Amino acid sequence: MGVLDSFGTLASAVIAAVVMLAFSILSLFVMVFIVDVAAAIGNISPADDYVILSASIIAAAAIIAGSTGFATPEEEA
Repeated sequence: MGVLDSFGTLASAVIAAVVMLAFSILSLFVMVFIVDVAAAIGNISPADDYVILSASIIAAAAIIAGSTGFATPEEEA
């Protein structure tokens, strides 16, 4: 049963990685939309490169901030 448990753990890790990658790509698209709308509200017309760069920095910061709680193990009571 140890081998089957290992494959189950591996499969769940791969599925979790794929889901997190999909959510990070989706969050990047949402951030591009938000930055573009915010620039339009402020009557600014930045180049597309700057919109993508700022959206990717914001999305990366949100992903890192959301995952920092998972990096440390829980303390035993």
